[in-house]
Parts: sequence; structure tokens; C-alpha cells
Amino acid sequence: MNRWAVFALVALGLATTAMPAQADTEFELDIPVAEYSQESTGVFRTADGISTNDTGMAIYPPKDLPMAVNAFAAKVSGAQLDLRGKLPDGGWTEWTDTGFLDASTKTVQVRLVVNESVRTAHLTLRNVPSKPRAGAKTPLSYRVFATREGLVGGKTANGHIIRERDHFAALPSRRGLSPKQTGSYSVQVCAANGRCAWAPVWDVGPWNTRDDYWNHPRQEWQDLPQGTPQAQAAYQESYNQGLDQFGRDVRNPAGIDLGDGTFWDALELTGNAWVTVTYLWTGSGPHGYIRTPDDTLNVRSGTDSNAPIVGIAGHLAQVRVECETVGEEVTGTQGTSDRWLRIARGSYVARAFVSGVTSVVTC
Repeated sequence: MNRWAVFALVALGLATTAMPAQADTEFELDIPVAEYSQESTGVFRTADGISTNDTGMAIYPPKDLPMAVNAFAAKVSGAQLDLRGKLPDGGWTEWTDTGFLDASTKTVQVRLVVNESVRTAHLTLRNVPSKPRAGAKTPLSYRVFATREGLVGGKTANGHIIRERDHFAALPSRRGLSPKQTGSYSVQVCAANGRCAWAPVWDVGPWNTRDDYWNHPRQEWQDLPQGTPQAQAAYQESYNQGLDQFGRDVRNPAGIDLGDGTFWDALELTGNAWVTVTYLWTGSGPHGYIRTPDDTLNVRSGTDSNAPIVGIAGHLAQVRVECETVGEEVTGTQGTSDRWLRIARGSYVARAFVSGVTSVVTC
């Protein structure tokens, strides 16, 4: 048995062993959790310092593999093990515990959702025949009911402390939950008044925690149509006797919660409303991440700072880039540039505030 070099725990947190060649390429990953201990606060902490203090989740650094994999089997006690894989365009597949990734990948990341003191965690990774992921894919988009989260001073599912007029979103599944201080899973939300918002998904809810209704198949409630939140069916059609997964009476059909800033400032909503949500990570192609010292970036109808504002993008939110054009020269967090990016029809942001953009066509 050939053994790979074991990387330092502080760097990667995973020890890997190459297995003999089989019909499917197979790798074994041991995850260092044996030294998890429950502290007086109920926090679990590994020997390499990965802690569940903020979230109840331990997220390990990405691990590069010598060959692509798309399937896995987990053996873990005291936790749920989720895996995601990095895509060729720099995005990520969703977190999943199903044993299959949405695409073959050479880079994976492990997340443990801790229930009790974790004693063992082990992964077997394989490459099995599957349909290739489409090269060009439009992100999924559905019309759902939006509510305002509020809860200023509270803590989101990824450990973010909610601020006044904050810009983020919550969806009822951890599959699309961005790690703290990232926007790998972000949404574009557009209201009937024509305003749009771009926000990272930093919380889980409303109502349910295992309802990835934008997917097919979905985690739970698989008899419901794709794009219909369980809460909406419960409220409108008395699905599941009008109850959510916890047995509570569903009092509104919400499929997304929005931070106050996204709700009031970006969309200019005054009450809960139906909106069109685009789940940006479900697409492929050029994209980038908003980087602004002011927590938000105005989205304009044209390529200069005098063009009307048509929406707001939150700091760290992912944006899909349709094309690039020349406009007013702007100095931002990414330097000085006269390039502007079209991130939706009639919606532009200065490239000087967007990181990670590559291979963009000219408008």
C-alpha cells in the first residue's frame, strides 16, 4: 500500500492514504477528530484548533487530491459529515451527505455538524461513472415569499453576528450555507418594484432546515414540485397538515429570510413580499465576489457613478458576470479600473470592487 505524505493538521486537517488501484479510483481520508472534547460551554475543539464555538460545525480546510472524485462514503460517530467539491470555474458544489457530488473534482472540503463528542470520522472517496456537468448552465430561479429576519445582535448559522441594516439571506437548508466571511453561496433577489439585491447566504431558515426546495431531488418532501418551499405548501395547501419539519404551525409561506439591509435598503420593501430568487451557485461560468469597505456596493443601470441605482450588492456576495464594458474610471478595493461588469440585465458594478473575475466577454 502506497502512502501519501500526511499534511500538517494545522494546514489541512486531513490525513490521506492512497489505496491500491481498483475499478473505481479510491482514496481513504482520516479526519482528526479523536481529540474532540466537550468544554464547559458545550464547545467541541480539535487538536489543530478547529472549533464549533460559533456554529456547532467544524469546517476543515480544502484538501487537494491527485485524481478527480465524485462519490464518497463516510464513517462518523457523533456528527453529520458533509462534503463539497471545487468546480472548474472556482465555485463549489453544494454541501451534501448523500454520498455523491454534483461534479467530479480534485479538491474537496469536509464539514462536521457536531451532535455529541466525536470519536471517529473517516472518508472513502471514489470516482465512478456519471454524466458530465454542463459547461454553460443558467442558475436556478424561483418565485418565493420573502420575510425580514431582523434579530439584530443574534448569531446566524455560520457564526455571523447580525448588525443593523445587515445584508445577507437565509435559506431552509445547510446545503447552500456559506462558511463565515465567504459568499460561495449567494442569491440574487428581485422584487416587483424592479429593485434587486445580491446577498451571501449566512443563515438557515425560515421554518425548516432540510428543505433545499430549489434542488431535484431534494433532502426532504420529495413529493413536492421543485421550486416550492415546504412552508409554502404547508401554508397554502395544508401540506403535512400545515406543519413544518418541527411540528409547528406554518404562519406564512416563506422560502427565504432577508437581513434588514437587504430587505429595506436593497429591495426597498415595506412588508413581506413575493420575490424572484436566483440561486447563483447553481449556475456556471464567470463570476466574482463583491469586496467593499462599506459593506455594500450600489448596482447601477449604467457604467458611471451618476447612473440610477437599481439595487445593492452586499460585501462578499457572489455575482454572475454576463460581460464587461468600458465606463467611468473608479478606484476601489481591487485597484483602479475603467471596466464595469454587467451582473444582470440593466445592472452594472465597477470591476474595481469585484475580486476573482476571469474570462469575461465584452458586452
